[in-house]
Amino acid sequence: MAAVEERTAVRAEARYVRTAPRKAQLVAEQIRGRPVPEARTILAFMTRDAARDIEKVLTSAVANAEANHGLDGDELYVSIATVGAGPTLKRWRARARGRVARIKKRTCHITIALALPEEHVIPEPLPKPAPAPAPEPEPEAVEDAEAPAARPKGAPRKAETAETAEAATEKPKRAPRKKAEEPKAEEPKAEAEEKPKRTPRQKSARSVDAAKPKPTTRKKKAEDS
Repeated sequence: MAAVEERTAVRAEARYVRTAPRKAQLVAEQIRGRPVPEARTILAFMTRDAARDIEKVLTSAVANAEANHGLDGDELYVSIATVGAGPTLKRWRARARGRVARIKKRTCHITIALALPEEHVIPEPLPKPAPAPAPEPEPEAVEDAEAPAARPKGAPRKAETAETAEAATEKPKRAPRKKAEEPKAEEPKAEAEEKPKRTPRQKSARSVDAAKPKPTTRKKKAEDS
């Protein structure tokens, strides 16, 4: 029988990351061989965009070690940090004189492995909890014996009694609507209010002077004679 290989590292991998392999490789070299707390500090203060992608992979590897093997993430160190080239997306850009320039959008695969100091063996994965049993169906309520049996299809209905037939046919009488009361007409006033008479307007002094006859002069008398 072949010997069972003992696991010495816990790994996590991110594939098809939209970052050039060379740019990500420069960041991975800074955390290789360092403890997890120190590697997190380095990545948090790096200004390169690839540091954000590698930080996500490191966080995933720590979560795998804690959830699957019951380890403490701060006790581990980065044993492997590699970056491999992925497929390249090829695009084109227009240039002068009808020419085109090629645009290469590169991708990469990031792999990070964590191990215990002094290469201790990683414990076996924790057993998965058993699934919860399905709830038992509730027993159906027993029908009462006094309840009438269901009528089979096609069987004639029993003749209804006269009282039940009359009760079904009789409908409650509707109460008559009350007519809306018409508004009472206002009684005419006994005495019409008398309007005050308007006082006559006094004639102005100019109109009085115009009505008086003008005195004749001597010249007019001579002409008349």
